[in-house]
Amino acid sequence: MTISADHTAQQPGPAAAGAADSTAGAADAASEAVRKFGITVEDYMLPARHPIQIVGPDGALNPDTEQGAQPGHEYGLPGDAELLAAYEQLVVGRRVNDQNSALVRQGRMAVYPSSHGQEACQVAAALCLSDGDWMFPTYRDSVAVMARGVDPVQAMTLFRGDWHGGYDPSEHKVGIQCTPLTTQLLHAVGVAHAAKLRGEDTVVLAMCGDGATSEGDFHEALNFAAVFHLPVIFFVQNNQYAISVPLAHQSVAPSLAHKAVGYGMAGERVDGNDVVALLAVLGRAVQLARSGSGPLLVEAHTYRMQAHTNADDATRYRQDSEVAEWVAKDPLSRMKAYLTDRGLLDDDGASRISAKAEAVAAQLREGLGEDVPVDPQDLFKYVFSAPNPQLKEQAALLADELARDAAATTSEEPTR
Repeated sequence: MTISADHTAQQPGPAAAGAADSTAGAADAASEAVRKFGITVEDYMLPARHPIQIVGPDGALNPDTEQGAQPGHEYGLPGDAELLAAYEQLVVGRRVNDQNSALVRQGRMAVYPSSHGQEACQVAAALCLSDGDWMFPTYRDSVAVMARGVDPVQAMTLFRGDWHGGYDPSEHKVGIQCTPLTTQLLHAVGVAHAAKLRGEDTVVLAMCGDGATSEGDFHEALNFAAVFHLPVIFFVQNNQYAISVPLAHQSVAPSLAHKAVGYGMAGERVDGNDVVALLAVLGRAVQLARSGSGPLLVEAHTYRMQAHTNADDATRYRQDSEVAEWVAKDPLSRMKAYLTDRGLLDDDGASRISAKAEAVAAQLREGLGEDVPVDPQDLFKYVFSAPNPQLKEQAALLADELARDAAATTSEEPTR
């Protein structure tokens, strides 16, 4: 079944019935979505005219008319248990961000790209997925990695300067964080393609920033996912800057979510500091992808409160007044006010969550304060499953050099 120019569903002729391909499958899925929501193809693919925002910056529930919803873009409230779990992860995430920034200053971490102010995006990304789903984070998504169940110290291993990523991707269904921009989108699409070929019920959520949308890998990943009709959600955290480059110097599209239409997939915009809206929008995106509707793109409007990393001076490219505007939209204080007003969070509950966050911070201080034994031969052990002759030769040269250094050091030691 395909969609005609007048947006009506048409059955293929007998000659074409046996030649359905992935493109026809994508059209069928779009037809199903259009029929389900009672809207046109354009209204299904285009994001809502205004970003979805369910809870305002003051923590009050927005009236239905001010949530940004329109036909085909309506969202219900997540359950109370899900909201409380998200708030707990928000508090833990904020404490982790602040603790890691301190550890960098103490020299116990080499670098840390803080997500202070973006925690709502990361928490919602992790919580919307099922156990068998995959998540591919960016280097700034450590909070999402931990919310997915990865041990905090393991999640920070990469940033202390170790040779490995710290955790097993297969065990947690979480890709390794890496600094090359946008490569994780291609990895995500590859996993989704493999899962589809195997007939697995797997959804893949691929995270990236606004700067990644300017990379060629972004185009390749979205185009491949759309053509092969893969269950991937591309989650763009638009924090307004690609290091020092503002969004206005990256794209003049109406929004980054509008880019989805060019690839034949649906796009949506959401307030990235409203965890309630994020859970609703990402939750439905996962449901649509799992039901066979193909890939989707979600753009979250958020802000990086702190510098790009500890090596960055953000005052060189943005004003304090701009940062202050976003402090008033803080996702943590917004969610706390909302839950408190609804009677879902009291002082005892807040104290319990705060204590958990402090325990995680203490775990990080202790774990990252330990010296890690270094074996230079690890340079060669994990390149290939079976080392090739060149690696063996290099490993032998290093072993010989280390042995000679050790012997020289021993001979230089004074006798007693």
